[in-house]
Amino acid sequence: MFGTIRADVQCVLERDPAARTSLEVLTSYPGLHAVWAYRIAHRLWNARLKLVARWISQVTRTLTGIEIHPGAKIGPRLFIDHGMGVVIGETAEIGADVTIYHGVTLGGVSLKPGKRHPTIEDGVVIGAGAKVLGAITVGKNTRIGANAVVVKDIEPDMVVVGIPGKPVQRIGPEPSAKQPDLDHNIMPDIISERLDRILARLDEVEQAISTNGNGRARRERRPHAEPDYAI
Repeated sequence: MFGTIRADVQCVLERDPAARTSLEVLTSYPGLHAVWAYRIAHRLWNARLKLVARWISQVTRTLTGIEIHPGAKIGPRLFIDHGMGVVIGETAEIGADVTIYHGVTLGGVSLKPGKRHPTIEDGVVIGAGAKVLGAITVGKNTRIGANAVVVKDIEPDMVVVGIPGKPVQRIGPEPSAKQPDLDHNIMPDIISERLDRILARLDEVEQAISTNGNGRARRERRPHAEPDYAI
């Protein structure tokens, strides 16, 4: 238990440049407090003390703004940064060295019993406000951009953005667990890229028209062509 606490504190120091000392992390990081409360509640849940486990979960939600169902399965060194508004559902599974920002939901889309929530593999980074919904799997080391809504399985080592979330780029060599890639500002913007392509194409068309003289495009006539009639 104490080894897990030390590992949790160390992962915050490694992933957050604003964290200066272990004492500061211990006293000032609600994401860390929520994870510790979850670990206690999870043990009680597995011991069939489900009501007590849920009570701990709800008290923690009130104190930290982070709701983690005690039935979820969470690996070591989960870092919830800022944390307000994070929701992790009952059948969610989270691997090791995962980083989650505020406003993230790991939610379900089915009312049927059984697996309803996502599986997040090792080393995944989930940006602020992102939603990962349903019994899907997000492959290891994937980065999910802020406010993305992911509803389908994602392969490992992908960058995912948009609504619905789509893989737009494969990232390079596997990032270090101690120094995850948190540069959300350099994530590709699909809409902007496509708009840039459209504008570039419009420029080409305008230039082609202007070279035909008097700003008018020439019409090509086919000799002896019969008009096309709609049938």
